[in-house]
Amino acid sequence: MPFRLLLLFCCLFNTRLPAAELLVLRHIAPESRQDTRNYYFIDLLNLALKKTEASAGPFELLSYAAPMNQSRALSSLNQDYGVDIVWTMTSNERELNYLPIRVPLLKGLLGHRVFLIHKKNRQKFANISTLEQLQALSAGQENGWPDTEILKSNGFNVVTGYQYAGLFKMLADHRFDYFPRGMNEIWQEAPIYTGLDLMVEPGIVVYYPAPIYFFVAKNNPALAKRIETGLMLAIRDGSFEQLFLSHPSNQEMFTKTRLEQRKIFRLENPLLPEKTPLENPELWYQIPREPSKD
Repeated sequence: MPFRLLLLFCCLFNTRLPAAELLVLRHIAPESRQDTRNYYFIDLLNLALKKTEASAGPFELLSYAAPMNQSRALSSLNQDYGVDIVWTMTSNERELNYLPIRVPLLKGLLGHRVFLIHKKNRQKFANISTLEQLQALSAGQENGWPDTEILKSNGFNVVTGYQYAGLFKMLADHRFDYFPRGMNEIWQEAPIYTGLDLMVEPGIVVYYPAPIYFFVAKNNPALAKRIETGLMLAIRDGSFEQLFLSHPSNQEMFTKTRLEQRKIFRLENPLLPEKTPLENPELWYQIPREPSKD
């Protein structure tokens, strides 16, 4: 083989492709020291990124140093100093301003709202049999949460606060009658606030379609595509479902909520975007029916 051809041959087969750049993602931190709601979403994000690591390169997840409420976290997505990804409930406004990854991270269960109430009010809620009776009471929500507008549009009386942790104290002080919580949230929160004489209301659930998505900045479609691809791979190979059902942050919501035994009040969600993938059954949780007693 001529020397020049030999040299070219060696160069071609000894050339390595450049290593993919490390993807560093800053995600939101808990809103308070007791806030454990984020652990499942961080683990799910890690799973999605691992599914695409071979094709898209390595990654590192970092928690943003300062706690943020949802509104501040979302607004920081488009800033150089802010976070790179947020998980939150979708709305028309949020999908207009940020880039949604339309895979419901909790398979729609966030829309099943169970109440935290003061123990003195247990009988008051036990006597509720109609939507009108529930609308006559007051619900607490954080200012800026989409749930506030959803509840108000359905005729509910809503009292708002500006800090997540402060809402529990407001409930204890009877500033409102109940605090609707996602069934994935309430079982972790209730033990923290037992000293305030709060409890989980045992018989009612309010439902409205409310998928929670990952959101990234509008100018980052490549990141959105990578996460969507990873999530769909995890759905297809069963690892999404396995994490969803077995994660410590989720297990209690299945064993304790007992959706099939509760009185369900179904509401409309006027904030639900048209592109919500309601017709794709693999993305949504199916409530099991109670076994027939016949």
